[in-house]
Amino acid sequence: LRELRDGRDFVYIHIEAPDECGHQGQLGEKIRAIELIDKEVLGTLLQGLEDIDEYRLLLLPDHPTPIAIRTHCGDPVPFVFYDSRKPDQANPDAVYTEAFAKSTGVVVKEGHKLMDIFLEV
Repeated sequence: LRELRDGRDFVYIHIEAPDECGHQGQLGEKIRAIELIDKEVLGTLLQGLEDIDEYRLLLLPDHPTPIAIRTHCGDPVPFVFYDSRKPDQANPDAVYTEAFAKSTGVVVKEGHKLMDIFLEV
């Protein structure tokens, strides 16, 4: 948040904990890590972004690491775009899960193009 307030126009946050829990096959710890990220990182970020006039947010994992196989796989990852300039486009019924993401039918087949789409939003 400090970086944005200091005039930076792009901030990237990468958190490794859920991935490491996936590699270790630790379902409970993976869930706990995701819950902590949701509360402590995303929650804090969203509260702080309320003070910033316009912002866009892209939320996603860098790759799946299913507990069942304990390694990365090529499955699509769920992602969320939010643009504060277009709050009416937000879906209040949406949840951030693999199942909901799959149900939307929205897939970016070439992952590197996701950033291009995000920057054009």
